[in-house]
Amino acid sequence: MNIILIGAQGSGKGTQAEKLAQVLGVLHVASGDLFRSAIAQGTELGMKAKIYIDRGDLVPDDITVAMVLSRLQEPDCARGVLLDGFPRTLEQAKALDRGLQEADRFIDTAVYLEVPREILLKRLSGRYICRANQHIYNINTRPPKVPGICDLDGSELYQRSDDQGEAVQKRLDIFFNGTFKLLDYYRDEGKLATVNGNQDVEKVHKDLVKAITDRL
Repeated sequence: MNIILIGAQGSGKGTQAEKLAQVLGVLHVASGDLFRSAIAQGTELGMKAKIYIDRGDLVPDDITVAMVLSRLQEPDCARGVLLDGFPRTLEQAKALDRGLQEADRFIDTAVYLEVPREILLKRLSGRYICRANQHIYNINTRPPKVPGICDLDGSELYQRSDDQGEAVQKRLDIFFNGTFKLLDYYRDEGKLATVNGNQDVEKVHKDLVKAITDRL
């Protein structure tokens, strides 16, 4: 079972992906986590990716595709994956299909988590992440018990540079400009489902599970 969860920054995609992966029994593979790990380790790909991430730009396809396909070849991905944050462009989707075909695998379904732009901006402006384990908080909707401190591991909370100012607008512009072709690609293959992401977390989760299981 190989599933793609498509959603803009601030759509709740990461939170939903973790819950879905547990329910479906597949591995959650987030491109953002792969990038952050590579940056923290100081790898060549990580340092190249950091330049684009800090500017709010998409990381070039050759870097992103190489990193994701390498991860999918690892043994813990054999039972299936839930891809979060990849692919983001039509070119990445086609490269993913080619890479999976070489391993006699394919994408079962792609789900678009739809949230209005004005809601995304509000969510992103209040989003903070813990340094230790990337737990996500929002000072407007899900604040920590102690300001600036993660409830779960006690590490410092910080706001990503690309969640601030013009970088936020730029990231959303890039997402929406590229997403329609991506959605059309999976729609034409009969693999696309759309779920309203502007609901409470549990309702979104239930809708996502239904959208996926109905197509398997």
